[in-house]
Amino acid sequence: MRKIFTNGAFYTFDPIKPKVEAVVVENGRFIDSGSKDEIMTYWNGLNTEVVNLDGKTVTPGLVDSHLHMSAIAINLLHVDVTGFTSKEEMLQKIKSKATTLSPGEWLLGRGWDENLFTDGGIPTISELDHVAPHNPLFIPRVCGHAALVNGKALEVSGYHPEMSIPQGGAIVVDDRTKQPTGLILESASEIFKQYIPEYSLGELKGALRETIQLAIQKGLTSVHTNDPSFLGGLHHTYQLFDELLNQEQLGLRSNLLIDHEYLDDLKEAGMYTGFGNDTLQIGAVKLFADGAFGRRTALLSEPYHDAPNQYGEAMYSSEELYDIIRKARDLSMPIAVHTIGDKALEMVLNELDKFPTVAYRDRLIHVQALRKDLISRLAIPSRIADIQPRFVVGDFPWVEDRLGPNRLPLSYAWKTLIDSNVICAGGSDSPVEPMDPLLGIHAAVTRKAPGDTHKGWNVSEKLTMNEAFQLFTEMGAYPTNEETVKGTIARGKLADMTVYSKNPFDIKDPDELLQTDIDMTIIGGDIKYIKST
Repeated sequence: MRKIFTNGAFYTFDPIKPKVEAVVVENGRFIDSGSKDEIMTYWNGLNTEVVNLDGKTVTPGLVDSHLHMSAIAINLLHVDVTGFTSKEEMLQKIKSKATTLSPGEWLLGRGWDENLFTDGGIPTISELDHVAPHNPLFIPRVCGHAALVNGKALEVSGYHPEMSIPQGGAIVVDDRTKQPTGLILESASEIFKQYIPEYSLGELKGALRETIQLAIQKGLTSVHTNDPSFLGGLHHTYQLFDELLNQEQLGLRSNLLIDHEYLDDLKEAGMYTGFGNDTLQIGAVKLFADGAFGRRTALLSEPYHDAPNQYGEAMYSSEELYDIIRKARDLSMPIAVHTIGDKALEMVLNELDKFPTVAYRDRLIHVQALRKDLISRLAIPSRIADIQPRFVVGDFPWVEDRLGPNRLPLSYAWKTLIDSNVICAGGSDSPVEPMDPLLGIHAAVTRKAPGDTHKGWNVSEKLTMNEAFQLFTEMGAYPTNEETVKGTIARGKLADMTVYSKNPFDIKDPDELLQTDIDMTIIGGDIKYIKST
């Protein structure tokens, strides 16, 4: 059936028709746009459904270029301590959960951030043992690059001081007692994960279904998501998304980043970048080059300002990076690399330069600390900077101590990247930051947290409202070479749209964006969400 969406303010991001009042959709794609009078006169007729938008503002469907749908889903099954501002509150939450578990049952969670605590630092292992004495505990930090464990978890994992720790990881010990503090870093988490029972596919499917529905309620029509390590590998990941998206037709378009450990599985299954359909596709090969600023594991070319002997951690040597990229290129696949520190980015670019490009773009994820020479190396058509504007809210002001004044001008430098002709796409890295693109857009425009009264962190890097929306709409199609398929409202493209309660492009104070609701999410011309009145 043909549909007309009319009486709206459509910001198309199409330079030919930047703003229209009505669009026509047929077979899931736009076939025309223009004024409401001309569209209704020419197209309204038999077998045509008319949807009156009552003057509401519409953009192309919102896209999150990098998140972890599975981690968000699993958080629904765990203790969620995201955003807690009190260590004591977090400990009480853990204690309450422990009372519901049988002795020996794992207590799992995610989301703590010691920088938010107003009553002390990271919980100690003795504090964790006190609130969960009979249950092994494993709770990653909000960034996922550190975690807390208790004595019971160390016991179950067979910890001893001489045990082998996976490369790039650490079990932190007290300088005086040489005993574990309860904090583990990076790949050391694998020591504990192998003892944590897996969820059933049914449990994962239910939580993932709820997460997809939440994403659509936030106005998202497409996501680029990295999940195999949380969902039991390539086959289970594809199976779950296929059942929910292609069979149940929940609607959310999903591009699956596949961890490099599953390259052999991809080859065996005959899968490759672009495998699938407009709803579900295999994406790039994902890997980590370094860690994060929070625990000083992001790899820098100069030492940390607040720890002059620390440079961060490389997850792989240059030779290992080369081998991973070679395996991906053998399947003609691009890579998507977590690179937060400038040295990590340099290492990856050095190895990438040794290979010819493939049909799809390589993406460098996060790129939070930059150098001028690296920006020019990003500014080529075959590369994408996959950025997360909301990190400005999560990381400032404490990151100033980590990086120091000399590095800050080229850190979180989204405007500089765009002005340097680097192709940028906007994401959240949820659950590290909320799965809410309007919060990411607000952070890109204001460079501060909601409620902050200062002018913003490094105000020269603020984006305009138009630039910020482009990051989360039009530019979200570029990492997957879909810029001719979606991302703008134009004839022939997929009819994905997001409808708002206010006009973000008319507001005088960007904070008004925080009071803007998603009124409707439309995917392929079908209304997948409509706000209750």
